[in-house]
Amino acid sequence: MQKESLLRRCPIQGVIDVISKKWALLIVAVVGASGRLRYNDIMREVRGISPKTLADTLKQLEKAGIVRREAFNEIPPRVEYYLTEGGLKLRDAAVPLLQWAVDRSNEKDCVILKAALKTSRKQQA
Repeated sequence: MQKESLLRRCPIQGVIDVISKKWALLIVAVVGASGRLRYNDIMREVRGISPKTLADTLKQLEKAGIVRREAFNEIPPRVEYYLTEGGLKLRDAAVPLLQWAVDRSNEKDCVILKAALKTSRKQQA
């Protein structure tokens, strides 16, 4: 019983719940590589994701404190997404995993992973 209690309090469980989602790490990597991205820019970079899945995943990442959403009071409205400090650390930790996936894959020209693995990050505002 004590072992089960420790597992429930283990912080890795919460992290795994967030990053185990199909698109989460790619979104984190792509946003982190670009600095700030608008929703449609993320859609363009993460090809194959549905609009609903992207919206849901961004909400989950925001709730987990990995992504921030900033809305600007402009006409037309503008919303940008960027990584929090914790999100940047997660991206840095995920890059070797994504590189490993590229290295062992037959799909060496995967556009999504190339975008995610860009090394230059724009400064966060």
